Amino acid sequence: MGTFNQVFAIRHIVGNGHLAQLTCGAMSFACSIGPGGTTRRKLEGDASTPSGYWPLRYLMYRPDRLPRPPTRLPVMIIRPDLGWCDDPSSRHYNTLVTLPFVASHETLWRKDHLYDLVIVLGHNDDPPVAGKGSAIFMHLRRPDCSATQGCIALDQRDLLKIAEQASPGAIIMVP
Repeated sequence: MGTFNQVFAIRHIVGNGHLAQLTCGAMSFACSIGPGGTTRRKLEGDASTPSGYWPLRYLMYRPDRLPRPPTRLPVMIIRPDLGWCDDPSSRHYNTLVTLPFVASHETLWRKDHLYDLVIVLGHNDDPPVAGKGSAIFMHLRRPDCSATQGCIALDQRDLLKIAEQASPGAIIMVP
């Protein structure tokens, strides 16, 4: 495996605010972010991508859809019983949960392909602060390149390249 400079950065936002470029060294990848662009004051449900420096925590993938991606990041297999709590009133806010789960949550085992490959970002997780944003991931992009709800979405080949090059300690910088 080669090595990237371990800072991945959103360099510029184009068009209507949700299309951007993610760069690392000489590499550049088209990506989608939230329709509200980026924000320094992230709030749950605001559909904006949080500004800041976020560590790449670990990679999750669907083994029924992809082989285990090569990476130096820690790896977790997505199972049908996994979710992510997005309920600010829950003590499990912004954490991985096992389903069934009573509080509001995202299901990680999706019918579409957005979460076939996910890199969990260290946004609002140490410790989570209620209402300051949850489930901020790098994940697969929709075919129409539409906006996310605050995540960073990339084409599969690009996210696989990032996963292959990333190592513990890597960060993403969002302006």
